[in-house]
Amino acid sequence: MTTYAPPFTDPAYLTTALRDSGYALLSPASVSALAGCTLDELNTLAPSWDDLAPDNYLKDGGRYRRRRHSCFVQENGKLVQTAHRAHWQPVEYNALHGGMHRLFEPVDPTTVAKPAWERLLRALGDACSHVKGEQRWFVEAHQFRIDTLEGIGRPTPEGAHRDGVDFVAVLLVGREHIKGGETRVFDAAGPDGKRFTMREPWTLLLLDDARVIHESTPIQPDGENGHRDTLVLTWRAGAFQGDTEVETVTSSRQ
Repeated sequence: MTTYAPPFTDPAYLTTALRDSGYALLSPASVSALAGCTLDELNTLAPSWDDLAPDNYLKDGGRYRRRRHSCFVQENGKLVQTAHRAHWQPVEYNALHGGMHRLFEPVDPTTVAKPAWERLLRALGDACSHVKGEQRWFVEAHQFRIDTLEGIGRPTPEGAHRDGVDFVAVLLVGREHIKGGETRVFDAAGPDGKRFTMREPWTLLLLDDARVIHESTPIQPDGENGHRDTLVLTWRAGAFQGDTEVETVTSSRQ
């Protein structure tokens, strides 16, 4: 199996890469510097992936995905957590699971309370604002674990897709005893594409969702208890998907 080394972006050109190519790929060291915290501090988040709840909405009948989900609003340098809410996407963006209000267990409050969580989300939200200007960003955070306990695990069962937001971040938190899981990014309006495998924890793929389509290929076991953990974050200006008007924020962290 051929693997391709990640084509890392020089962090000094993060905004330029997003504007010119629609995506940027940062090394763990660059993510650490961007977030203003050490890799050890980022790693304090990782144990929470061992306590994710089963995803009971998979239409392919699989039991390979566990997840948690919470929502935030970022504005004027502050990150504010909203009341817990369902995740919703239109079928135009997710043909497999679109049109469903999927209510997942929330991200554990002790995880959200860790300094690295807020620093990471705020730094990435600021990076989005550098591309499209200051916004009131509606942020969704998804913790995923895809496992191979029953054979094949599918990080993106819906296939190559866009998410219907402004920006998407995919952070690798860890991968253990698996093969596969190649990341693929395609130009939404042309033939250009990149493929590579994210292997180091806290590698970051940041995408302009209007510009590119993305997917991750299935994973296969390469030992016992194989799994791939990711943190997927999305930013959308104006409102969360499915809202006709902005909802009131009911809880906050500053």
